[in-house]
Amino acid sequence: MDMDVERSSPTPAPSSLVAELDTVKKRWWRLRSRARRALPAVCVVAATVLAFVVLSAPGDGWPTLPSNRVSVQDEPPSSNLTADQLLDGLLTAEFSLSSCRSRYEFASYHDNKKRNRPSHKPSPYLLGKLRRHEALQKRCGPGTAPYRAAIRQLKSGDGAVAADTDDCRYLVSIPYQGLGNRMLATASAFLYAVLTERALLIHHDVGALFCEPFPSTTWLLPPSGWFGGGFPLAHLEDYDGDSKESLGNMLKANVLSVGADGNATWSDGGRRPPYVYLHLEGRYDFDDKLFYCDEHQRLLRGAPWLLMKTDSYLIPGLFLVPSFQDELGRMFPEKDAAFHHLGRYLFHPVNDVWRAFTGYYGAHLAGAGQRVGLQIRVYNRKQKLRHVLEQVLSCVRREKLLLLDDPPSKTAASNASVVADQAVLVTSLTSWYYERISDAYGGDRRVHLHQPSHEGRQKWGDASHNGRALSEMYLLSTCDVLVTTGFSTFGYVAQGLGGLRPWIMPATPIWSPDTGVVPDPPCVRAISVEPCFHSPSYRDCAAKKDVDVSKVLPYVRRCEDVSWGIKIANGSSQW
Repeated sequence: MDMDVERSSPTPAPSSLVAELDTVKKRWWRLRSRARRALPAVCVVAATVLAFVVLSAPGDGWPTLPSNRVSVQDEPPSSNLTADQLLDGLLTAEFSLSSCRSRYEFASYHDNKKRNRPSHKPSPYLLGKLRRHEALQKRCGPGTAPYRAAIRQLKSGDGAVAADTDDCRYLVSIPYQGLGNRMLATASAFLYAVLTERALLIHHDVGALFCEPFPSTTWLLPPSGWFGGGFPLAHLEDYDGDSKESLGNMLKANVLSVGADGNATWSDGGRRPPYVYLHLEGRYDFDDKLFYCDEHQRLLRGAPWLLMKTDSYLIPGLFLVPSFQDELGRMFPEKDAAFHHLGRYLFHPVNDVWRAFTGYYGAHLAGAGQRVGLQIRVYNRKQKLRHVLEQVLSCVRREKLLLLDDPPSKTAASNASVVADQAVLVTSLTSWYYERISDAYGGDRRVHLHQPSHEGRQKWGDASHNGRALSEMYLLSTCDVLVTTGFSTFGYVAQGLGGLRPWIMPATPIWSPDTGVVPDPPCVRAISVEPCFHSPSYRDCAAKKDVDVSKVLPYVRRCEDVSWGIKIANGSSQW
């Protein structure tokens, strides 16, 4: 059930096309609202109440949300915004302040000057690419003439780019799994869309959690029945490795092929299919992994529609595609700042989620001399809670991250010589760890422990659960010190948004027995703030053999928490 949330409503530019688009969007949302009102009244009330009701941790919990809502009707764009509010030009000033408060308030909760940490400014080249992509999204997005022409072409089954599409091509992202996976998948799809000059459309209701990132348009894929050009392909979430439209299966069926000269061709007399499905989830096979080969990228360039399904952070794999490397190098001179910039550009929590974040931060974290985040996640149900607790405590004691007999290490204290007190934020699906850590550290008045929620289990597709999870990711991102659980996309998002190099606790895989032995060391410092790509291709496309991809480029390395994964690490960045 969707949360009732506000969506950004940028002021339309003085053009007939944008005016038409604004009218279409208003009608679309009006139809969605009518559909929700058609539900039994008790369901609507339940949805409103459940949006942020949580199981409070002892002595703690989310603050009561104010009932007033912000009007976003035709407000003018923001003016007099500072460079800090615009994240050094990463954001455009074309949105109103009240339509999406998180967009321009994010910086005030992540002040590197107060943290005594260097800022990582986006490159001018990246800023130019983002502004050009915003223009592309506006020109090609839902409600425009090129979009309607592309939909007609998709329905016709003709894969040639039609003249009336204004050279608009599209990438439909189908992210899935938990919220962290979806955010990493969305960021990956966005970067691929920028690299290949495609308009990005998202196939799940990100509008329940995030504001629109692009001015005067939408990144939501219109539903199939939408009169302004509904997407004709249904059940996109059911596409998988067996789908005949996938790149891998087209290669197997010789629908397309790559010759000895490296040129890719369509077998049916040059006739192209109307779309290609890119199956890039963790269990994809050899042929689907050829997506990362230059010759197949040249082939995909001509497809008017691409569908991409993934649950992973693909960006390290994109850095390994030779034809993308020069462009990526210009966009990201600090290569291990890729998600740090993309995440802060794309993801702006809607006002209800942001209000929960700011309320909790102000009540529990704002006045602390230092904020320490402990993100605890258990994947192996056979693993005993006390064994995980021993690893957590061993980590913080070994690295002297919490105040007790010894002061925190100079690194942990963000180069501050003295920390008067600490606010320790614990995020976990259970309150057990919070209670046990409180027993161990609660007697010290300088250490104040907090846990916003404990859901008991991950609730797939639950909008209110995802809203709380998103708030907690942002709370963790404000910490000065962060300890995360290996393999966790939840932790990856928090560290990337905050520009934090965490201490990572190795997680016990679901297939491994619980030995009860604390790993030695219990945690290791991450080599960069970048997330890990869990399922890379090991194929050297030019050599036509598998290689150790962590040795192909100096800035692509093995992950600390996933031995078979890769991540981006400059080795020269000061995080």
